[in-house]
Amino acid sequence: MAPAMSPQLTEALADQLVTAILVLDGQLIVRYANAAADAIFAASARRLEGTPIDSHLRYSSFDLALLPGVLQSQQTLSDSDVTWVFHDGKSVNVELTASVAEVPSQGLSILLEMRQIDLIRRINQEQTQQHQLAAAQQLVRGLAHEIKNPLGGLRGAAQLLDAELPESQREFTQLIMAQADRLRNLVDRLLGPNRPSERRQTNIHEVLARVLDLIQLECPASVRIRKDYDPSVPPLWISPEQIEQVLLNLVKNALEAVGSAGEIVVRTRVSHQETIYGTRYRQCLLITVHDDGPGVPAELRDTLFYPLVTGRENGSGLGLSIAQSLVHQHAGKIEVSSRPQLTEFTVYLPYQGPEVEETS
Repeated sequence: MAPAMSPQLTEALADQLVTAILVLDGQLIVRYANAAADAIFAASARRLEGTPIDSHLRYSSFDLALLPGVLQSQQTLSDSDVTWVFHDGKSVNVELTASVAEVPSQGLSILLEMRQIDLIRRINQEQTQQHQLAAAQQLVRGLAHEIKNPLGGLRGAAQLLDAELPESQREFTQLIMAQADRLRNLVDRLLGPNRPSERRQTNIHEVLARVLDLIQLECPASVRIRKDYDPSVPPLWISPEQIEQVLLNLVKNALEAVGSAGEIVVRTRVSHQETIYGTRYRQCLLITVHDDGPGVPAELRDTLFYPLVTGRENGSGLGLSIAQSLVHQHAGKIEVSSRPQLTEFTVYLPYQGPEVEETS
């Protein structure tokens, strides 16, 4: 019979695992944490052990009250996408499995196995956005061709008829022309700009100042807009008009999400060594629009950037689709993280020189 491993060797092996492991008792007190769990919780095993797991969390999308039932039912419980937010504001997404384990000197315990999935999620989100953008562009080009040709004929016929009618009888022909122009403008907006706008070295805080000046005109007094800027952010080579349109859309969405009361935070930071759609950049500007509204509805999260998809009764469903297209023209991306009371849209804009303008 093979000799049993010593507790010290067992712990040493557990600390080499990529999978994070917590051992909890029936009261959800942490009795053991390996090195990977320490990394997720950003705390040493000494700080974790002997404390309730929920004392380290400000928010959990997984109902921790379900864990004691694992001991009673002897059944494994799992969740492929759990969001945990800690008291310092840091959040992680983990794949979680809870099962029963026989632990020496502790008896039956709850074994929590966790695998951090943030990086996998980011890659999947990038791929989804690329597919959404390609599908949207193909759909819109087809629709534009099918709509614009007959629309031009209808408007032309109405214009000819309008010229032959007396002034008192032109009401309906002018209505036809006005509605034809409205539809044509809608299609043009779906297609986006025909060519990239002029780019220049731009201070992003000047762009944000114009955006927030516009937003303040429609912002209720009970909604607070807070700036969290990094003053050392260097200028970057962008089309300020296009990026202003992107940010105006995101801040407007945040304002509509919080309603008559709440807080919106606009944050700027520089991130180093970011990979966007498979290309690595030495520096990227991150612009985050944060709101404490109810969050993006679950049924919209997978199709958020498709054209004509909206959760608002009077929304056109074009804003985010156009914003994504404009950011994509700058070799950037938009990331979304949403749960009740915390939704963040983050725009990634890589630092590039004038030589990339012709190829973007």
